[in-house]
Amino acid sequence: MAQRLIPALALAAGALLWSVGSALAAPPVLKQISSDPFTNTTAIDGVDVFHQTEVEPDTFAFGSTIVSTFQVGRFHNGGASDIGFATSTNGGASFKHGFLPGLTFQVDPSSPFERVSDASVAFDAKHGVWMISSIPLTAGLVVPTVFISRSTDGGLTWNNPVSIPPPSGTVNLDKNWTVCDNTPTSPGYGNCYTEVDNFAQFDLELLSTSTDGGLTWTPPQPTPTHAHGLGGQPLVQPSGTVVVPFEGIDGNATISAFNATFDPLTGLTTLSNAVQIAQIAFHRVAGNLRTSPLPTAEIDGAGRVYVAWEDCRFEPGCAANDIVLSSSRDGVSWSAPVGVPIDPVGSGADHFIPGLAVDKATSGPGAHLGLTYYFYPDATCASGCQLEAAFISSADGGANWGGKVQLAGPMSLGWLAFTTQGFMVGDYISTSFLNGLAFPALAVATAGTPTQNLDEAMFTTSSGLAAGGGSTPAIGAAAAISSSSQTFVVGPLSR
Repeated sequence: MAQRLIPALALAAGALLWSVGSALAAPPVLKQISSDPFTNTTAIDGVDVFHQTEVEPDTFAFGSTIVSTFQVGRFHNGGASDIGFATSTNGGASFKHGFLPGLTFQVDPSSPFERVSDASVAFDAKHGVWMISSIPLTAGLVVPTVFISRSTDGGLTWNNPVSIPPPSGTVNLDKNWTVCDNTPTSPGYGNCYTEVDNFAQFDLELLSTSTDGGLTWTPPQPTPTHAHGLGGQPLVQPSGTVVVPFEGIDGNATISAFNATFDPLTGLTTLSNAVQIAQIAFHRVAGNLRTSPLPTAEIDGAGRVYVAWEDCRFEPGCAANDIVLSSSRDGVSWSAPVGVPIDPVGSGADHFIPGLAVDKATSGPGAHLGLTYYFYPDATCASGCQLEAAFISSADGGANWGGKVQLAGPMSLGWLAFTTQGFMVGDYISTSFLNGLAFPALAVATAGTPTQNLDEAMFTTSSGLAAGGGSTPAIGAAAAISSSSQTFVVGPLSR
């Protein structure tokens, strides 16, 4: 377990600063960038809220700035007390930490929302705006809109949120994700796109567009054939084409994708029909840990899109998950999935909750990939479930891998926030490249103090991690999928 670098925070409206100090060793020693300061103990409906807990980070890097965002103060049956952020403007050397204003009445008594969930961060280079999208929950645990919180000073302070207009029909939204087009030659330069699904309409996949730095947004629109799914992560190619990998739930669970194109003459965004990347083979993770084969997706400098997810297709009897990877130049034709060679096939180790990064300064056969993930050394948890986290990298577009490093653990599941869908570090985590080095963001827990006995906070590495040259080839398709061992997940995992 990495050392704790700071004490728990006191609740305050201001931001705090952590800097790299003399006590920090070389990577992969971790440093804490945030912790939960809230003290609300019970929801208005009597449901427990857990402190100290921070879960489910996303990150984005641009220039010398990296911004991480995450849930703070997790409720048992959905959502959190607020959304936190941790921003570094000096290449990851120090982070300014705080909480978003105006989202919930925990921080703004005028807000009608007790809870908020699913933070995603993006940067709009044309307008100079950082954005964090999130979903607020009503007292009935319904999500009527997507919030967009904006920062115009490099992610250091944030404004009260604006709302994306709701889609047509019955509305209960889930799993938002935001990206911006930062290629000056693209016809959509300066556009931002937010994917969300409508749980009230069987997780109908939707996309909304902003052309003015996130101030206003179009009503979210579906694909022509009304694809259903969740966990979409939109990415923008240099051409301006938006590629949206997601977990599809039309029939068997799949990893699928749809595209979107923007016409600057009409100002309209047009969506394509979804295509299947791969059918999911999923081993149910032991210990009542909250996981799902949601995709994590990134893009290289030339526009090749990479998508990874947890999947057991290469393991005998589907007895454990690997992290598998597929890629595409156009979002339509995708490579056959290969496994990231973290451990030998049949080792019994279970790998899950991946956070993929691709260095946009690299591309093609020289693309640098970094992957942060959680794992159990023993998928059966025969001696008890011990949760660990690690990082592995590739310097040749995922053909070969090396540079595996342990980040955290072992952690006891009882140290984690407990939700209606299991113990939680996040439905997703994140990694981003900054100046050629990968910075993961992940929830790390230690034993806390009574009564909840929790101490789960956000960490990154004391300095970035290099993408190692590695000579271990990706796992091929030698092992057959054992359909009798598959578990397909449908429905939402957020809130």
